[in-house]
Amino acid sequence: MLAVPFLLGIAASRPDPWQLVLAVTAVTGYLASAATQTRLRARRRDGSPIPLLTYGALVAVSGLALVVAHPVLLACLVVLVPAGAITLGGARPGTPRDLANSLAQVAQALMLVPAAALVSGAFDGGRVGAATLVGAAYLVGTVLVVRSVIRERDNRAFAAASIGFHGALLVGALAFLPLVYAVLAGALTARAAALPAVQRRRSGTPRPLRPVQVGVVEMVAAGAVVLVAFVMPPG
Repeated sequence: MLAVPFLLGIAASRPDPWQLVLAVTAVTGYLASAATQTRLRARRRDGSPIPLLTYGALVAVSGLALVVAHPVLLACLVVLVPAGAITLGGARPGTPRDLANSLAQVAQALMLVPAAALVSGAFDGGRVGAATLVGAAYLVGTVLVVRSVIRERDNRAFAAASIGFHGALLVGALAFLPLVYAVLAGALTARAAALPAVQRRRSGTPRPLRPVQVGVVEMVAAGAVVLVAFVMPPG
């Protein structure tokens, strides 16, 4: 989830060494959040706190360096703080990982688009805004598709909503973006329709659709989004 918005931010600006520091902050922040959620979900605290402390220290050091060099990045906290609170709130024992929790994680990840452009020194509001919208469309669509074949695999209405969302993206791409984005949106819509159909057809057979197979499809989709963004940046 982090790689796509990070690379979209670079595509909308230019490569810069500070983006490596941003990548360290983002990855270690994600790992620290995951470790915190694991400890919150556990009814006992038998695990070692060392991984969490290590990730937290790396986030603090790299994040401080970023903020000192680029104070404007503090504006990202407007999204990161409430979204982080939703994510951690969903980690309480017995709390299901609902759609709101997944979308909060998407909102956090999307901050990498403007952040990567800001630290490059080549921030263009139009291009960054367009890249952020492309990233949001892809990541929200991915959340819907993955849930439609895993947590909501028996919910045909959810699968239909996922397909409808992607169909709306296709219409938007045809209206406002270069043709290559419409082709990409069409391919993403086809995968949104195909995966639930394959899951239903294979359900109860010796060859069910497995999460790793869904992951491979999403890796290909993510690669296509990033490739198109670098070849023809939106905006």
